[in-house]
Amino acid sequence: MTSIVDDFRNAFRKQNNGLVQIILINVVVFLLLVTCLLIFKISMGREQGGAFYTDFIARNLFLPGDAMNFLFRPWTLLTYFFSHEGPIHLLFNMLFLYWFGKLIEEYLGNRRLVNLYLLGGFAGGITYLLMCNLVPYFAGLRGTYLLGASGGVFAVVVGAATLMPNYTFFLLLIGPVRIKYIAAFYVILSYVGLATGGNAGGDLAHLGGALMGFLFISQLNRGTDLGRPLTRFAEWLRGLFVRKPKMKVTYRTTAPATTAKSSATANYSGTPDDDEVDAILDKINRSGYESLTKEEKQKLFRASQKN
Repeated sequence: MTSIVDDFRNAFRKQNNGLVQIILINVVVFLLLVTCLLIFKISMGREQGGAFYTDFIARNLFLPGDAMNFLFRPWTLLTYFFSHEGPIHLLFNMLFLYWFGKLIEEYLGNRRLVNLYLLGGFAGGITYLLMCNLVPYFAGLRGTYLLGASGGVFAVVVGAATLMPNYTFFLLLIGPVRIKYIAAFYVILSYVGLATGGNAGGDLAHLGGALMGFLFISQLNRGTDLGRPLTRFAEWLRGLFVRKPKMKVTYRTTAPATTAKSSATANYSGTPDDDEVDAILDKINRSGYESLTKEEKQKLFRASQKN
């Protein structure tokens, strides 16, 4: 048990570990909710405790479809997509987040993966709220609550498919499938569900998150990072809890020696030339995209921005 606690602590101490941290937060919140449900049922009786849990947790953690209720609990726009109603709901969301999130993390980095997940969750929740209160067809959803990470997960799935549409997953009993077809299948499934399914609220969140995933990558390819405000907010928040070092004045009698950077390091943050891009594309043709190093993938991405 001690080793599990140590692993958990290390996961949050480790830098650039956002994907694992998001998954762990979702799992811990789910276990806490299950514990609350068990306590309520033991102390108040099965039916009364279950009813109290549903009312109390829903009002304070899940996103309400009614706009007036939301105005009194605006934090639910964040807490709803870290809450799940059952282990299967949690399992499938976290599996999809891990599979597709690894691609985003490897290619665009930890910070943009976290931003994409958060923006997708916000977009899914806002889509749900707007449609419930502005479109008469969905007015019946105002008395419902939205929960689950699906909005953020759909943003990551569609974002990965927009970034690398021809990347291939090997699916059990099916074989190799390009991720653009996997993403398209689930988006179409949610769209059809608006008219035929029993989870219209969740389908609205799925589509809102999917749209955000597409916009995030499309704008990033044009040089605009939609997650920059989240990054600045996180840096400001982190600064509130970090002590600033005291200023110390030092005097030098000689000028400090400068260290020349190698040409490989100097060129790493720049824009690759045509020969480098051609070499990377040849490597993809020979061995596939998976054979590229992280540096080569970043060079290819910067070349796409240049074009």
